[in-house]
Amino acid sequence: MEAQFFDTDLKTSKQAIRLITEWNDAKLIDRMVKVNLPGVWTFTSDSKWAGRKVLQEPFIEHYQKFNSNSGWADDSFPWARVMQGLSHFSYHASGGKTLLCDLQGGVYKNGVVLTDPVIMSKTREYGPTDLGPRGISSFFSSHVCSDYCRKDWRRPSDQTRYYPRTSHTSMEHHVPTRTSRPNMTMTSYK
Repeated sequence: MEAQFFDTDLKTSKQAIRLITEWNDAKLIDRMVKVNLPGVWTFTSDSKWAGRKVLQEPFIEHYQKFNSNSGWADDSFPWARVMQGLSHFSYHASGGKTLLCDLQGGVYKNGVVLTDPVIMSKTREYGPTDLGPRGISSFFSSHVCSDYCRKDWRRPSDQTRYYPRTSHTSMEHHVPTRTSRPNMTMTSYK
């Protein structure tokens, strides 16, 4: 379970890097957007933490939250509007398969460094913060295109709000079960 968590987080970061590289290559703005790729570190001391793993990444100064995975966005300043454009771009560039969101990080003179992004997908393959098609619909239910979006960029046909709009990261918890196990019967339980 622990290995799957780290693998999913790294997979999300790598997909975010691919989408952000496409954004940067399109030169839609005159600054760079980057994302931290976390490393998996293992505690080696003799403490109670020995053997435990953590995700580690460089410290980000001037931290700000730009948008969430439920459709919340702070559009009160230019970089936040750029990040909304980046989220919309990611959906368009992926052919409607994924949406890069829950963008947060540090604003610097020459660009932005993002940390811990969320990828939502049609297939829900990016962990508990991937709210799937309903999450993508919720995001777009309140997305207002800014100067950093293009009119011809695709949007999902369903733009219904399925999740409450919040600045915090929304998660769905799924408990995996073995498909070989039968369903329990409720007749013998009270």
